[in-house]
Amino acid sequence: MLLELKVSNFAIIDNLHIRFRSGLNILSGETGSGKSVLLKSLALLMGGKASSDMIRPGQNQSIVEGCFDISKRKDIQDKLHEHGIDTDDDQLIIRRLISSEDKSRIYLNGTLSPLSTLRDLVAPLIEVTGPASPLIEMTGQHENKNLMSKFYHLDLLDHYCGTWEKRHQFETQYNRLKQIDSEIHDLQSDGQNKAQRLDFLLFQKDEIEKLDLGPGEDLAIESEIKKLKNASRLSSFVSMAEATLYEDDDSAKNRLKAVLKKSAELVTLDPTLADKIQGLEQAQTLIDDALYSLRGELNDIESDPNRLEELESRLSALRKLQKKYGTDVNSILQALVEIENEVAILQNSEQRVIELQKEQEKIKADLKKLGNDLHTRRSKGSELLTASVNEELSELNMKGVLFSVHLEKSEDFKATGLSDVEFMTRSSAKDTPRPLSKFASGGELSRILLSLKRVVGSSDQPRTYLFDEVDTGVSGETAEKVGKKLKSIAKGQQVICVTHLPQVAACGDHHFYIQKSPQKDSVSMDVAELKSKDRVREIARLISGEKISKTSLAHAEELLGL
Repeated sequence: MLLELKVSNFAIIDNLHIRFRSGLNILSGETGSGKSVLLKSLALLMGGKASSDMIRPGQNQSIVEGCFDISKRKDIQDKLHEHGIDTDDDQLIIRRLISSEDKSRIYLNGTLSPLSTLRDLVAPLIEVTGPASPLIEMTGQHENKNLMSKFYHLDLLDHYCGTWEKRHQFETQYNRLKQIDSEIHDLQSDGQNKAQRLDFLLFQKDEIEKLDLGPGEDLAIESEIKKLKNASRLSSFVSMAEATLYEDDDSAKNRLKAVLKKSAELVTLDPTLADKIQGLEQAQTLIDDALYSLRGELNDIESDPNRLEELESRLSALRKLQKKYGTDVNSILQALVEIENEVAILQNSEQRVIELQKEQEKIKADLKKLGNDLHTRRSKGSELLTASVNEELSELNMKGVLFSVHLEKSEDFKATGLSDVEFMTRSSAKDTPRPLSKFASGGELSRILLSLKRVVGSSDQPRTYLFDEVDTGVSGETAEKVGKKLKSIAKGQQVICVTHLPQVAACGDHHFYIQKSPQKDSVSMDVAELKSKDRVREIARLISGEKISKTSLAHAEELLGL
């Protein structure tokens, strides 16, 4: 639901701030007062194309900002989260900046976003319900893209027939069938290429397996090579350590031995000394262990003089594999796993094709059964829909216009089933039905949609319906019925309707008046919400024109139930 609309420096709008509410919001005003400008600003919130021509003369940029309550639109919240856009307060604030340099910026809850994201969120082309429902649905002359879309026609019909769950089941199976078709095609592709691929993979597999690599082995080899190349330095260090700690007359071990001997003589004089010299005894043991380990390390290096050559040869072979399969041993081993998997698939491709073909036939049988059931339900539903919409249209002064649903069964599977659906219309029973997309009048399109909404019922996803010219060519009792139908649609959601009819305006829950205000060198547009007497006078003006009479005032009060 659209809560607020702020517009500045847009066409004839200087600064405008409107607070809309749920229910039926009426917009009225004199001809040329700027209603079309207001609709254009709303179109920008739906993803309409921006142009520097829209900027108010003498200004550098225009700003159009809309605040939406999305607390009941989890689908919109989920999409925003997917784009990393915060929705903590259950609101969506759309802000569009249009500069004089023909550059437009879009912000969704403060996050700079592309036009495609805005369009996908607010006004996707198709679907009356489900995950891609629009947040605003605009109907007006040459603007009602949804109503002229065959996809939308099918969505409306499925919503009316209650076949969404079956359609979802069909689509899931259909997508699996497409996956199987693709996999079979890949497996049955050119036999010679497949054989060549298998030979190449087996060569790669053998090349990697010959080295019999272990995880992290490249790091271990590099470490050992470094050690072997520095064997002479290690030998010198071990010799120095032995002399300093063990072999020299003045070695640490001999000095430590002398200290321990002397301390043993003094223990009899001070028994507590025995505990205090335990650390020196442990130090003697640690020196012995350290020298033993150093000698062992040196012996290992000296016992295998060819080890360095072997390691360098293995490392060279490993480097060749790294150039082909990965930067380290772990990457090479992962590549081996992938090669083995592809080899297994190629070697067992014939058996796999047989398995897939069996699954393919089963899915086709299931799809045919489910598709026939869907088509039958749609066929019965389309008859009821046609009768109900025509009954609604007869009350809306459509001058003999007849609505019908063209339903054709296809032998080929589509994601939505076997049905091809298109809404048709004709001017009389004698005329040939023609697609609704060929219907030129925006007012008639709006009334057809109005009838469809009444028959199909409110969407599972509440939204803002914007009706323009829905009252074109109607008056009197018909106009009153149009108003009541709009009020019915507005229950639980929001309708914004531009009207010239007092009967329609009187049905509104909220009424806004649009007027032009002359300024020194230009004009500006103002919008005010009408209350009590002001609303009575506006409806009286719609009844009688500029000269408001007592009779028109009384009629206005009667329409408002005052």
